[in-house]
Amino acid sequence: MPRTSKNISFVRTKLLDSKVPPTREKGVVLWVRKNLLSSWLNIILTAIVAYAAIHFAIGLWPWLKNGIWQASSLADCRAILADAGLGPTDGACFAVITDRWHQLLFGFYPPDLYWRPILAMLLFIGGIAPILFFSLPRSLLVFSALAPLGCFWLLWGGTLWLPLSITLGVCIGYAVLRGLEKHIAPSIAAVCALASMAFFFLFGFQPLVGFAQDSFPISIQKVASREFGGFMLGATIGLSAIVLSLPLGILLALARQSNLPLIKWSAIIFIEVIRGVPLIVWLFTAQLLLNYFLPPGTSFDLTLRVIIMVTLFAAAYIAEVIRGGLAALPKGQYEGADSLGLSYWQSTRLIVLPQALKISIPGIVNEFIGLFKDTTLVVFIGLLDPIGVARAIQATPEWNGVYWELFIFIGLLFFVVCYAMARYSLHLENSLRRDHK
Repeated sequence: MPRTSKNISFVRTKLLDSKVPPTREKGVVLWVRKNLLSSWLNIILTAIVAYAAIHFAIGLWPWLKNGIWQASSLADCRAILADAGLGPTDGACFAVITDRWHQLLFGFYPPDLYWRPILAMLLFIGGIAPILFFSLPRSLLVFSALAPLGCFWLLWGGTLWLPLSITLGVCIGYAVLRGLEKHIAPSIAAVCALASMAFFFLFGFQPLVGFAQDSFPISIQKVASREFGGFMLGATIGLSAIVLSLPLGILLALARQSNLPLIKWSAIIFIEVIRGVPLIVWLFTAQLLLNYFLPPGTSFDLTLRVIIMVTLFAAAYIAEVIRGGLAALPKGQYEGADSLGLSYWQSTRLIVLPQALKISIPGIVNEFIGLFKDTTLVVFIGLLDPIGVARAIQATPEWNGVYWELFIFIGLLFFVVCYAMARYSLHLENSLRRDHK
C-alpha cells in the first residue's frame, strides 16, 4: 500500500526554528579544536609550546610588574627597588623611556619644532588614505600627489617656494605629456615630457626659487639632516623608499619583459647588480662614493643619498615580485587585450598590470615590511636611527647599563607599523577577491 499523508502518523508542516550551534562547534573552542587539538601530534606540540610560554610568562611577569616608571637614572631605579626589598634585576627600569622617549621618537630634532614631524606624519596619512582605501573620493588623489612635498617642507624647512617649484616642474611635464600623447606615440610623448622636466630643473628651477623667495619670502626654520634621528629618521627613510620604490619597481618589471634589447638588458643588469650586493654595501656607497658621481662642488645631503639608495635597492626586489605576477597571468589575457585593439600601454594599464599587482600583493607587502625594518642598518654609516639613539642613551652616565627596556620599546614601535602593513595587505587581498562573488 502506498504511503500517503493519511496513513503516516506525523507529517511536519513547518520548519524548525534555527538554534544556536553547540559551544564546541563555534568561536574560540572550534578554532582550538581544529588548529591545536586536531591530532595527537598537535596536542603534544601544543602542550610543549604552552608549557614554554607559561614558564616564560611566569618569569617575566614579576620583572614587568615591579617596573619603575619615574626615576632620573638607573641608580634611582635600583634604589627604589632596594627600598621595596627587591634586587636590582627584579624590576624593569622603564623610567628611561619616560625620560628619553622624545629622543627615541625624534632624535635630536629641536624640541620646540616637534609639531612639524607630527603634522608631516598626519599629512602623509591623509595623503596615502585615498590610495589605500577605494571608498574615498578619487578627487582626493590630488591631495595625495601634493602631500609628499608638504611633508618634505615641514621636515626640512626652508622656503615654501622650493616644493612649489618642484610641483610646477611636474605639472609642466604632465601638461606636455597630455598635449602630445594625442598626436604622437605615447612613448615619444613620455620622453618629451621627461625632457621638458629635465630642462626646467636644470635651467629654470634655481632662478625661479630665488626670484620667488626674494619677491615674496615665505619660509620656516631650516633643520639639518644631522638633527634627524630616532624613529622619525627610520620612518622618513622607510616610508619615502616605500612610496618611491613601487612605481620604479613596476617600470623595471615592465622593462625586463620588453622586446627592445637595450631596455630589457639595461633593466636586467640593474636588477641583478642591485640584488647581488647587500644593502649595507649600498649604504656605504651612498655615504662615501655617491658624491664622486656628482658635479664638483656639489654637496648632497646624506639622508637624501640614503633615501635614493634604499629606494633603488627596494625597487630591484619589487620588480622581481611584480615580474612573477606578470608571468602568472594566462596568455589569454594578453591575447584578449590585443583582440580588443588596445595599444601596449592601454592593455598594460587596464588589463595586465591590475591583475599582476593583485597577484603580487603579498610579496610586495613582504618587501615593504623587510625594507622598513632594514632602515636600522643606517646606524652603521653614522645616522642615529632608534638603535643608534638607544646606544647614545646607554652611553650617558644616568642610563649606563639599561638594555632590555630600550629595545623592547623600539621593538614595539616597529611591530605596530609592520603589523599594520600586514593587516592592510590581508584587507586588500580580501577586498579584491572575486572567486566567491
